[in-house]
Amino acid sequence: MKNRIFFKILILLISSLCISFNAKIKLPALVSDGMILQRNQKLNIWGKADAGEKVEVKFLNKKYNTNADQTGNWKITLPEQKAGGPYTMTINEITLKDILIGDVWLASGQSNMELPMRRLTPLYADEIKNANNPNIRFFTVPQKYNFKSAQTELDGGKWEATNPQTILNFSGVAYFFAKELSQKNNVAVGIIHSSLGGSPIQAWMDEKSLKKYPEYLDEAKKWQNDELIKSTESGEQALSKAWYAELDQNDIGLNQHWGNFDLNDSDWKTMQVPGSWEDKEGSFEGSVWFRKEINLTKNQAGKASFLNLGRIKDADVTYINGTKVGNVTYEYPPRWYDVPAGVLKEGKNVIAVRITNGSGKGQFIADKPYYLEIDGNKIDLKTEWKYKIGTKMGKMAPGQTFIRWKPTGLYNAMINPLINYNIKGAIWYQGESNTGKPQEYGDLLTTMILDWRNKWNQKDMPFFTVQLANFMEPKSQPVKSNWAELREQQRQVSLKVPNTGIAVIIDAGEWNDIHPLNKKTVGYRLALQALKVADKKNIIADGPIYQSMKVEGNKIVLSFKNGTDDFATVSELKGFAIKGKDGKYEWAKAKMEGNKIFVWNDTILNPISVRYDWADNPNGNLKNKTGLPASPFTTE
Repeated sequence: MKNRIFFKILILLISSLCISFNAKIKLPALVSDGMILQRNQKLNIWGKADAGEKVEVKFLNKKYNTNADQTGNWKITLPEQKAGGPYTMTINEITLKDILIGDVWLASGQSNMELPMRRLTPLYADEIKNANNPNIRFFTVPQKYNFKSAQTELDGGKWEATNPQTILNFSGVAYFFAKELSQKNNVAVGIIHSSLGGSPIQAWMDEKSLKKYPEYLDEAKKWQNDELIKSTESGEQALSKAWYAELDQNDIGLNQHWGNFDLNDSDWKTMQVPGSWEDKEGSFEGSVWFRKEINLTKNQAGKASFLNLGRIKDADVTYINGTKVGNVTYEYPPRWYDVPAGVLKEGKNVIAVRITNGSGKGQFIADKPYYLEIDGNKIDLKTEWKYKIGTKMGKMAPGQTFIRWKPTGLYNAMINPLINYNIKGAIWYQGESNTGKPQEYGDLLTTMILDWRNKWNQKDMPFFTVQLANFMEPKSQPVKSNWAELREQQRQVSLKVPNTGIAVIIDAGEWNDIHPLNKKTVGYRLALQALKVADKKNIIADGPIYQSMKVEGNKIVLSFKNGTDDFATVSELKGFAIKGKDGKYEWAKAKMEGNKIFVWNDTILNPISVRYDWADNPNGNLKNKTGLPASPFTTE
């Protein structure tokens, strides 16, 4: 018996020793099965091992050797490789499979870069259903922050090839960018996706890059305190929990089950959806309930269906015939709810929605779709609904300190761990969170581009920016616009910093949604920039690029960059404003004469400058014959 126990222990010891011998090499998450390596660049392969351990990489019938240093770090640089694959790589005892060589791009920014394909389903359902492309692969960087130091390793992530399941989580902008490049260049395209909704640019920059901005450095230093983070988060969570607990306790709709099918709502008020109940009831924070009765045929009853309630400010819980079909906890996501089979009935059906709003104007957002779809047929819900207030709160919901957005945190955790991995360039969709201080954006963006190039040791690394889309309600007169100012900052960077470009999407936004769905246009226009600048193809990648102006009498004559000045003909040019000596801009007339544009206002005899599409949501129509729009600009 004792011998048997002894042999069992011995076997366990030997097994554990074998495991430890076979687990000396540790690879970063990026260096893994399914990775895409950058063609035509020397390639870094790196990892950890025991101090002094020999490391051998076998790839394409060649061997490369090194030893781990005293801290266990090692790196081997492979020679440049041509596009191809799939290949296998062996690193000591580890075998990596299904490796492709093509082009690798970093995609970064805030929510419009992050926005996944699942959120774009209404526009791209067929694209998602038919996605099956092993030549397009994504590596999504875990969303983390670190204010204390720049991390060298990621906490997770894996390479995923495109199929109808994986594509749902891929960045829509980056996917369409990758697809266009893969088709045009006939190579595999890998996307390292590192973005976070709501993040300002300073979160993606390191301490050295922010040295001109002491207020940002002070803020970064402040949040190095773990106890402060913990106490801030716990304190805010407690306040929020208490506010919503009070809301729920006082909401008579919850107590009386206003989501039920058979509720007597004959005394409820009515309003048109979409719209705001606050237009009738005055401003308040709290809850309000809505009910809508619809009648269905026997053929429609019992079938699975789809409910689209557009967008709602703020949160909602939605029921059909007393059955909860979905909820969203904040204002931005669309309300798309799948209704299971068996919920709908013949005859009377009731849709009930409980809406809670913590601040600002609560409403069903205008110009969004509202319908119930059964067997491809849509029942319009943009009609009169009944409503009743659940409760009014005496104060706004507690605010939140978004610690993850603070300076340097995302750079340290989501960019620095990537810099050993060879990439071709970067695409960047960000800026909405910096519109409060637009004047500094150009300097911040330029500094970040130069720093990232330095980190990747590529002084000319291509970098392409998405300019902010049109957004918010149009204005009847020319006015100051922070969004226009930030677009101008983005435009200037694309003109001044070599090997950069800008995707102008002033025609692809939605006035009522900071997250417009048309991400295919964005990805396509980014890809045009990459094909022209990074791949040196002779194509038109820009709309008309303003170059210079001169005054001729009461007119200003605008000239545009050669090759972009093949204007598309329109019946009337829109979007121009002109300034006289009083310093005030007025709407202007404009006309094309050859490759020049003449701008004037009959009441302004001595014009000084011109602006084009200078607004949150402008209506300009200056394009070239390829259909690419001119960037908003000022001649000042």
